[in-house]
Amino acid sequence: MQDRTPRPEDLEPIERAGVDELRAVQLERLRWSLRHAYDNVPHYRRAFEAAEVHPDDCRELADLARFPFTGKAELRENYPFGMFAVPRERIARLHASSGTTGRPTVVGYTRDDLSTWARLMARSIRASGGRPGDRVHVAYGYGLFTGGLGAHYGAEELGCTVIPVSGGMTERQVMLIRDFEPEIIMVTPSYLLAIVDEMRRQGIDPRTTSLQVGIFGAEPWTEQMRQEMEQRLDLHAVDIYGLSEVMGPGVANECVETKDGLHLWEDHFYPEIIDPVTGAVLPDGERGELVLTSLTKEAMPVVRYRTRDLTRLLPGTARPMRRIEKITGRTDDMMIVRGVNIFPTQIEELILRTPELSPHFQCVLGRQGRMDTLTVRVERRPGVALDAAERAGDALVRLVKNTIGVSVSVEVIAPDGVERSMGKMRRIVDQRRAV
Repeated sequence: MQDRTPRPEDLEPIERAGVDELRAVQLERLRWSLRHAYDNVPHYRRAFEAAEVHPDDCRELADLARFPFTGKAELRENYPFGMFAVPRERIARLHASSGTTGRPTVVGYTRDDLSTWARLMARSIRASGGRPGDRVHVAYGYGLFTGGLGAHYGAEELGCTVIPVSGGMTERQVMLIRDFEPEIIMVTPSYLLAIVDEMRRQGIDPRTTSLQVGIFGAEPWTEQMRQEMEQRLDLHAVDIYGLSEVMGPGVANECVETKDGLHLWEDHFYPEIIDPVTGAVLPDGERGELVLTSLTKEAMPVVRYRTRDLTRLLPGTARPMRRIEKITGRTDDMMIVRGVNIFPTQIEELILRTPELSPHFQCVLGRQGRMDTLTVRVERRPGVALDAAERAGDALVRLVKNTIGVSVSVEVIAPDGVERSMGKMRRIVDQRRAV
């Protein structure tokens, strides 16, 4: 892999600032954002008053803990535009979640918001090892989903050449990678695996392509998955984090020179880690739920948004901003099987330690009597004999029991047996019925 470390002179001044300077910027922007939300969003005025707190009560960063949380329920209750803080004519763009579990969450952007987003995405791509002039293959979905357009405008802001492929048509993805020779690909990690499988089907060695950097987001993935992708493609696999309710992709990003967690762009977002049950703020270093407050958003400020993502805050390394550890899971994708908490990323990590099995898998929840069951449906790797794969499945059963402490079943299926996704992989299939 080529050295893709950015030059110090290419970084923004805030990326080289001291922690004290960064905290001063945060406090000034936090006080503005709380006032902006209170003055212009009826929901926040009511919520602040119910909590008996006022924007003027924020005199230091720790005072933010006195303010109420925001969650998806509040966004859906104010659907579609009730959380906006500017008049409709100032809204330059709308995005929305898929709404698969209810009303979609709608977010709006002013022109200045879009400029900020583009700059932060450019910062993220540069931190990943991107450079002006690179060709960037964007395989995130375009449309109401924030991934494709966020990546697109960030790459243009950095001075890259954008190849706006979007998701799907995997054969065409491979053709364009081969013919256009991009240095960077931006895609979900699960869909990249589908692209790699198609390369091999066409007789292309993925390590011989032009790709040097992969920027992977929109779903949790493990260090073992990083090793898998870097080995299979001979590129830097770098994590990006974001969510539409807070901005979109580009809230945090790994730095290619360290790959030791995602530096959160704290000049625009203030992070907290809370106990997901009690809501108490936890000190840096302790694992809990990530909560984010926007510091510069005009159209739709968010105050203490509960992301449901589980991680911890760590000191800065390549940048002065604090890092979030790679997301290990979400409070709403945690499976509880016979009293044991399990995340799909834990299963992925163990599968990747089993060479005969592919990282294409699903966790199928069922019920026998009053007991929950978990079956891991996992593909054997191409070229692996069925009997060898089944022995590996038996080994995976033991590995899960010894590592996680729960008994599961493993169903080894043929290559391409798990439904492929153009975006986020559906890792959990819940087949339980009420008893």
